[in-house]
Amino acid sequence: MKKIFLTILIMTFSLNVISQQKDVSVEKSIYGIQTGILGVWIHSEIKLNSKIALRTEVGLDSGIFGGSYYSHTNFILFPTLTVEPRFYYNLNKRNKKSKTIFRNSGNFLTLKMNYTPDIFVISNLKNISIAPSISIIPKWAIKRTFGKHFTFETGAGLGYRKYFLKNTSKNSKEAVLDLHVRVGYTF
Repeated sequence: MKKIFLTILIMTFSLNVISQQKDVSVEKSIYGIQTGILGVWIHSEIKLNSKIALRTEVGLDSGIFGGSYYSHTNFILFPTLTVEPRFYYNLNKRNKKSKTIFRNSGNFLTLKMNYTPDIFVISNLKNISIAPSISIIPKWAIKRTFGKHFTFETGAGLGYRKYFLKNTSKNSKEAVLDLHVRVGYTF
């Protein structure tokens, strides 16, 4: 009788662990707002499968510049559009260690695809514009949720950017380092 009871107990525990592992998945949809050192963004993350979410983002990137040509420090704000599939690779590991995966808290790999149009610019200088560009940047990052709504995100990647310059037949290309640190609120 003890052997039967022990066998049933072990099978029940094993099935519970297996069922918990199968339920580990990114969330169906997340909407929120984030801010960082140089910008503010509104985002949406939609589940594609249990480990991959598609993030879309609209925001304002910013810059600070100055130097001997300018009499003082200047700022610029310009719109950006971003699409990035995110592969959350450690959700099972976090779940096994009883760490939260709420609101897709985990480590992820992503391919950030960003478009910066020359629609409008907000600056303390008049008659300033930016060169439209696209960039593709493979990145590694982490995302953590605190409480029910607050998030922290940081990441790094190295990729490629192409500028579409006006009044020239040349288009500038460059390697680009993307580092980000953001805090946010999810709805």
